[in-house]
Amino acid sequence: MHKVLIVEDEDHILELIKFNLENNGFNTAIAVDGVEAVEKANLIMPDLILLDIMLPKRDGIEVCKILKSNNKTKDVPIIMLTAKSEEFDKVLGLEMGADDYLTKPFSIRELVARIKAVMRRTYRDRQTDEEVIEFEDMIINIDKHMVLKKGKKVELTLKEFELLKILAINKGKVLNRNFLLDEVWGYDYFGETRTVDVHIRHLRKKIEDNNGIIETVRGVGYKIK
Repeated sequence: MHKVLIVEDEDHILELIKFNLENNGFNTAIAVDGVEAVEKANLIMPDLILLDIMLPKRDGIEVCKILKSNNKTKDVPIIMLTAKSEEFDKVLGLEMGADDYLTKPFSIRELVARIKAVMRRTYRDRQTDEEVIEFEDMIINIDKHMVLKKGKKVELTLKEFELLKILAINKGKVLNRNFLLDEVWGYDYFGETRTVDVHIRHLRKKIEDNNGIIETVRGVGYKIK
């Protein structure tokens, strides 16, 4: 599960972003000023940083410059959060190495879509540390889009495979329906969670005996044990 460092000094915006990102399957950490942002980034090494420009102690442009000049943090993608009046700062932020920017006010849906787009570009070649995932009596070959159960090939649709893959990569973690929907079908399907339930049901018929590989967490979503 990806970790996002949210750097924002306005409490209500910070809490709104934090709540919605966690609801969409992200882990989050927070920083409320530029000095803390640099410290936290080096300490926790997030997968992405949401960085407000107007910050106490050290502004977002300076924070971006520091992080991008540090070998440890230079490859961490940064999305700048800007006000409409900060056109010059937006350009400067991108010149400092920011990967994208979002102008306030923004919708949570757009924010989540931007985060996922930046992460896909950044981590395209390392979506998983393993080409093959093994658990129970199953082998999932990521590159070949192939699933073996007890040595026999299981015929899955593309969406079923993607659903199984993301559950397997996050084995042991509960993934909510909207997160799965967004990851497998795209954010245009947001809210149509019955699609997930139907595909989970079909997937279970194909991969489960009596061992209940995919667990339903009532009111939340699904996980692989």
